[in-house]
Amino acid sequence: MSVLISAVLPIALVALAGVYVGRRFELDLQTLARLNIYALLPALVLTSLAETTLALKSAIAITAAFLLNTALLYLLAIGLGRSLKFSTDEQKSLIATTLFANVGNMGLPFVLFSLGQAGLDRAVVYLVGSSLMIASVFPIVLKGTGVRAGVQFTLRLPVFWAATAGMALQAGGEALPQAVERGVTLLSGGAIPIALLTLGIQLSRTQFVFGRYELFGAGLRLVVSPLLAYAIGRMLGLAGLDLQVLVLQAAMPVAVNSLIWVTELGGDTVRVARTIVLSTLLSFLTLPWVLWLSSH
Repeated sequence: MSVLISAVLPIALVALAGVYVGRRFELDLQTLARLNIYALLPALVLTSLAETTLALKSAIAITAAFLLNTALLYLLAIGLGRSLKFSTDEQKSLIATTLFANVGNMGLPFVLFSLGQAGLDRAVVYLVGSSLMIASVFPIVLKGTGVRAGVQFTLRLPVFWAATAGMALQAGGEALPQAVERGVTLLSGGAIPIALLTLGIQLSRTQFVFGRYELFGAGLRLVVSPLLAYAIGRMLGLAGLDLQVLVLQAAMPVAVNSLIWVTELGGDTVRVARTIVLSTLLSFLTLPWVLWLSSH
C-alpha cells in the first residue's frame, strides 16, 4: 500500500496544483505543450537513453510489444466503431482515445515513483516508440496525409533526434561534454512537473459531463489495453520489470495531447475532452490495481 501511495499521491498533488493555477489564471495550454514537446521532453529522452543500463534485448522486446498492442487496439477501435454505427468523427475520436495513452505526463512519473530508475528507463523506451508512432503514423491514419508527410513531420520533431543521439551515445559508450550534460539534465528535470501541471490545467477547463460513449472509451484505454499488453508481453517472453512496465504504460489514461490531434485532424473534440477527463480520474483508481496485479 505504501508503494501505491508513493506513486499516486505525488502525481495527484502536482495535477491538483495545475487545477488550482488553471482556475486562477488564463494560461496558454498550447505554449506549455510546445515547451514540453520541443524542449523538456527531448532532454529527458536524451539523458535517459544515453545513461540507461537497459539491455538492447529488453528495449527491442518492449518496442515490439507496444507495436503489436497498438495494431490490435486500432483494429478493435475500427471494428467497434463500425459495428456500433458511429459517425466518421466519432470513429476518429474513438481511435484517438483508444491509441493515445498518457505515457508521458502520467506514465513516466507513475513508473518512476513506483518502480524506480530501472522502471523509468523502460518507460522512456515505450514513450519514444509511442511519440514516434503518434507523429508519423497517426496523421496518416486520421487524416490521410500520406506516408511522405508523416515521415517529414517525424523528422521535424526534436524527440526523434534526441532518441537517435541518446541511442548513439549508449551504443558507443560515450558521454556528453560535462557542460552540455548539466544543461540537458536541468531541462530534463522540468519535463515531468510541467507535464503534470499541464494535465491539471486541462482538467480545470473541461466540463465533468459523461455518457456511454465516454465510459466506453475509458474502458478500452484503462482495461482492454493493459490486458492485451499482458497477453502480448507473455507471448513475446517478457517477464519481471519489462512486463510490468509494458502493462503499466498500456494502462495509462487517454493522452491530453489527443485533443490537439483531433482538433487538427478531425473528430469529435467534445467527446474526446470528456473521455480524457473521465479516464484520467478513473486511472487514479485503476492504476494502483494494475500495479498490484502486475507485481503478483
